[in-house]
Amino acid sequence: MSRVTVTLNGRDFTIGCEAGQEAYLRELAGTLDTRVSDVSGQVGQIGDLRLLLMASLILVDDLKESDSRIEALESQVQRLTHENHGASSLHAEARGRLAGQLGRLAERMEAIAGAIETEDPGECDADSPAQDDAYAEAGA
Repeated sequence: MSRVTVTLNGRDFTIGCEAGQEAYLRELAGTLDTRVSDVSGQVGQIGDLRLLLMASLILVDDLKESDSRIEALESQVQRLTHENHGASSLHAEARGRLAGQLGRLAERMEAIAGAIETEDPGECDADSPAQDDAYAEAGA
């Protein structure tokens, strides 16, 4: 176990911590010292215990606000994920309908092409029965 000396409100404190956590503990203590200094600047030196209590309450308030924001964001992510799955289903359904329509259109085009190929070249009349049948099959 390592020992780290941190400074809060101008006073040094030695604290034990796990090996490798010394820098992180100093960072945490620095954040707390900044809050204590802010509170001290607003209300004056009202005693270490009260300054630490007020700074701790401010930090807990910040933590609760962050937790609320995280909860709201997680809820939003869940809603958007659900909406995305719904949109994906709609897109898949639309792709299926489009593929079916393209298949039917291809069949109609093949029917028209077949009718044109079997038609007598001398009968290029726009009113020919074969063309009428081909157009009817194509839905034109």
